[in-house]
Amino acid sequence: MTWSPDLYTRFEDERTRPVHDLLATLSGRAVRRAADLGCGPGNSTEALAAAFPAAEILGIDSSPEMIAAARRRLPALTFALAAIESWDDPEDHPGPWDLILANAVLQWVPDHERLLPALLSRLAEGGVLAVQMPDNLNEPSHRLMRALAAEPPFAETLAAAAAARTSLSGADWYYRLLLPSCRRVDVWRTTYFHPLAGGADGVVEWLKATGLRPFLDPLAEPGRALFLRRYRDLVAEAYPPLPNGAVLLPFPRLFIVATR
Repeated sequence: MTWSPDLYTRFEDERTRPVHDLLATLSGRAVRRAADLGCGPGNSTEALAAAFPAAEILGIDSSPEMIAAARRRLPALTFALAAIESWDDPEDHPGPWDLILANAVLQWVPDHERLLPALLSRLAEGGVLAVQMPDNLNEPSHRLMRALAAEPPFAETLAAAAAARTSLSGADWYYRLLLPSCRRVDVWRTTYFHPLAGGADGVVEWLKATGLRPFLDPLAEPGRALFLRRYRDLVAEAYPPLPNGAVLLPFPRLFIVATR
């Protein structure tokens, strides 16, 4: 998939708030080495560096565009182009890690039953895996894009689009998976309500940077424009505007803090 730093940072305050909330739960921990998985344009890495200013920090992402944006934003930190599934520690930033942060990224990586214990194994004793994942596949915004993708003329081209996101298991499943390898596991779910200006257009702009990518990337013009136009009309029905013209978009997120 292609990722646009400009689109992503258009709603930076809203996208960064969950990582601030996640890092706030780690206050007071001793962190010497920290890795930010799926660092994007560096907004989460910046929050990580502010929370632990003495830590050596490595940011990784599979998107060259995102890595380039992160390096421009935080030139004093180290960033590497890598997929989470095949991430290797660079020689100048060896593990084990005191903190592995995965903010809004693991929903794009499959096989959590294998992945999360593998990430835990890279932690130092007492280290922490801190995860935040959008848990919104059952929200109208995402049900509608899947339903539209199954209709003509999109069905053949977008047959695999819905599989790009990993369906999250319940909090109980993650707790049971991680507890045997951990001293403590905290799991919680928070729903943020984001007021987005522009009504349905604001919702579409928000999702063009993330959830819509698997549906838009396979389409050529004018099919992409047609998909967006039809999707916008569906969103307008599902999310009636407030009196000021904005939409209050519910956005559930799942949080995990696992201490090895």
